[in-house]
Amino acid sequence: MANGIFGIGLSALNAAQQGLLVSGHNVSNAATPGYTRQQTVQSASGAQATGSGFIGRGVQVDTVKRVYNQLLVSQVAQAKTESAQLDTYFAQMGQIDTLLADPTGRLGLAPALQDFFGGVQDVATSPSDIASRQSMLSNAEVLVRRFQSLNDSLDKIQDGVNAQIENSVSLINTLGAKIGELNATISLAEGSAGGQPANDLRDQRDELVMQLNNEVRAKVVEQSDGSYSIFIGTGQSLVVGSTAFQLATTASPVDPQRLEIGYVTGGNTLPIKESSLDGGKLGGLLQFRNGELNAARNGLGRVAIGLAGTFNDQHRLGQDVHGNLGGEFFTIPSPSVAASAKNTGSAVVAADITGYNALTTSDYRLRYDGTNYTLMRLNDGVAQTFATLPQTVDGVRLNIAFGTAVAGDEFLIRPTINGAGQIEVAIQDTDLIAVAAPIRTDTPLANAGTGRISAGSVDAPPPPNPNLKEPVTFTFTSATTFDVSGNGTGNPTGIAFTSGSPISFNGWTVTLTGIPKPGDTFSIGPNDNVTTDNRNGLLLGALQSSRTLAGGTANYQGAYSQVVSLIGNKTRELDVTSSAQSALLSQAQALQQSESGVNLDEEAANLMRYQQAYLAASKVIQTANQMFDALLDITR
Repeated sequence: MANGIFGIGLSALNAAQQGLLVSGHNVSNAATPGYTRQQTVQSASGAQATGSGFIGRGVQVDTVKRVYNQLLVSQVAQAKTESAQLDTYFAQMGQIDTLLADPTGRLGLAPALQDFFGGVQDVATSPSDIASRQSMLSNAEVLVRRFQSLNDSLDKIQDGVNAQIENSVSLINTLGAKIGELNATISLAEGSAGGQPANDLRDQRDELVMQLNNEVRAKVVEQSDGSYSIFIGTGQSLVVGSTAFQLATTASPVDPQRLEIGYVTGGNTLPIKESSLDGGKLGGLLQFRNGELNAARNGLGRVAIGLAGTFNDQHRLGQDVHGNLGGEFFTIPSPSVAASAKNTGSAVVAADITGYNALTTSDYRLRYDGTNYTLMRLNDGVAQTFATLPQTVDGVRLNIAFGTAVAGDEFLIRPTINGAGQIEVAIQDTDLIAVAAPIRTDTPLANAGTGRISAGSVDAPPPPNPNLKEPVTFTFTSATTFDVSGNGTGNPTGIAFTSGSPISFNGWTVTLTGIPKPGDTFSIGPNDNVTTDNRNGLLLGALQSSRTLAGGTANYQGAYSQVVSLIGNKTRELDVTSSAQSALLSQAQALQQSESGVNLDEEAANLMRYQQAYLAASKVIQTANQMFDALLDITR
């Protein structure tokens, strides 16, 4: 009887002692990241059958388990990967938003654009003033440098994104390797412990999985042996058992400045579709780079190219101080065309801008399948197929400069990417600013009718007719017809006249109003008064408010504002959504911790309970000992 009581007391003593150990372990790890509260699971020892019934033989501790809820852990991991993606995306967007919408005006484009056209207006007001001309050139240089400075800042942001992508990929590889090692360690530990769970090791593994989700969305599948298999992207295995696979960053075959992410298998690196790598910091970086960063660079480049091209077009229609037609005021950057490093054909694709009004802010991918060319606009996925080149799409003319394309060849066409970085002022001499118009019209005082001729305008590009400045005379033979004499006109006769209708010859257009009488003449010839004429200067200044970009919907400032608005709206959107997602993450973590976290008050109560149980078990052992002593006394 005493031995039975002694055994029961000893089992109770051991159970209380293990309870104290587990509670003490919980208290000491209350602040340990990823730690899950543990508790003992105990049951009554098998009872002994007697004639008077089954007599209990104490207690036994079956296992120490984690208070673990897989559903809650999965919800935290899901919320964490979403939150990390949005936070990273928002942080990157904040850089561009600050850069483009600088309220001080030191970084943004708008003040420089305004100053430049202010200089143009000053020259138009005082075309002979050298100081005004020099100020116009100086403001043009400031504007160009502002474009370049903004582009350099965007380049630095892209370099920073590339560095962060490399760091993220490296950390993903490290975490995957550690999880694989823990899979092996847990399997060994639990095998040697007769299948008892290695709680602390499992907590460490779950914490690594949580850190992995902070970098990229990871799907976890627990195998029958307790190991984790982890998949990313479209199902690529990152960890299987104790084996960890690797990701790698490589330069894009069509854009060496752009890093792509690949999956290393069999000694080869296979590209992973970037849209599948969502979630976590890596997902946020890729979404930012492929979305707003590209849009900002291309949008800024479109403004630069549109400004340079349309200003040049009008400048070439004017006349400088030396009486020559205007040349290029700005150097117009060329589109970027990159052939894939995997191409096997010899084709070189050339791209030329033919319509600034039609330019978009998208990049394009051109592929040849052996029969047709497919051109895809990358920002919306719209594709067009052509049997041959050249073709003109969105203001860009594509042609095979030389060589031959073969099936599978691919080209990346970026019409506006170089705009902000490569725009330059093409002239340095103030005399070369073409403020005057190259033609002048005249109405002789001897005319008897009421006819009047407009100042005339030079027709838009292509470049003016070589006979542009040749003298031309209109001689009216009646109130409704006139003859033309002058070089390059063919000297037609009997041309019908309608008051107010435009008349074009030799690359210029004039308008006659009123009612001429027979014998009245009107002349158009070269402009010799170049120092005081401001007609082309006024047209140059008018470009500031002309809707020359975005399909005729925006002027230069408007097109830039579209970029600023896009970035600003997205930044504000991400500010709201990232804050909301952070709140959801906090709620999910709080719910998970309420079940699995260590509650110090509860553990304090447990310690007292196990202490009392320990003392009670000791009392049982003491009682058994006294009974044994009593039995010995009887036999003496």
